[in-house]
Amino acid sequence: MAVPATVRAGAVVCHPHPQYGGNRFDNVVAALYGSWPALGIATLRFDFRPEFSDGIGERLDASAALDELEGRVGKVPVVMAGYSFGAWVAAGLTDDRITAIVLVAPPLAVMPPVPGPSVPTLVLTPEHDQFSPPAGSAPIIAEWNAQSTTPIDHQVVSMADHFLVGHTAAIATRTTTWLADHL
Repeated sequence: MAVPATVRAGAVVCHPHPQYGGNRFDNVVAALYGSWPALGIATLRFDFRPEFSDGIGERLDASAALDELEGRVGKVPVVMAGYSFGAWVAAGLTDDRITAIVLVAPPLAVMPPVPGPSVPTLVLTPEHDQFSPPAGSAPIIAEWNAQSTTPIDHQVVSMADHFLVGHTAAIATRTTTWLADHL
C-alpha cells in the first residue's frame, strides 16, 4: 500500500483476470498505483484469491480490500478502480464507502451486465480493444447514464488496444487529472 504523508482520499485498484496472468503488478495497475499517491490518495493494490470464483469471490476480495484501506487510513473518500476484469469487478461492487470509480478497459461487452454506477465514474476504453471496443461499451455506458444522476465520463484511448502497451503513462495522467477534479 502506498500512503502519502497527507491522505485526502483512498483507492483500491483491482487487477486483470487472474486466470490469464493478471495480478497486482500488472503494468496498468502499477501505473495507477504509482501515480495516485502524489494527489494525496492512499492506494492499495492486492491479488484476488487463488481459486477463481466467477467474480463472486473476487468482489468479496475487493470488499475486504476496502476494509483494509479503511483500517489503515480511516474514513476518507474512496475511489474504486480496476483494469480489464478488475474494472468489471469494481463496477459491480456496491459499497457506500465508494465515492468515485475509475474503470480502465472494462470488458463490458463480453461479461455479464453490472448495474450502472451511482457515483462519479471515469471509463477509459481503448480505441482498438479486442474485448470491448468503444462501439461495444458505448451503448452500455449510455444506459448507465440514462439511469444515473451522476454523469459517467467515457473517454476513448486513441491508438491503444486492450493491453495498453505504451499507453500506461497516458492512463495515469488521464486518471490523475480526472480524480483531481472529482475528489
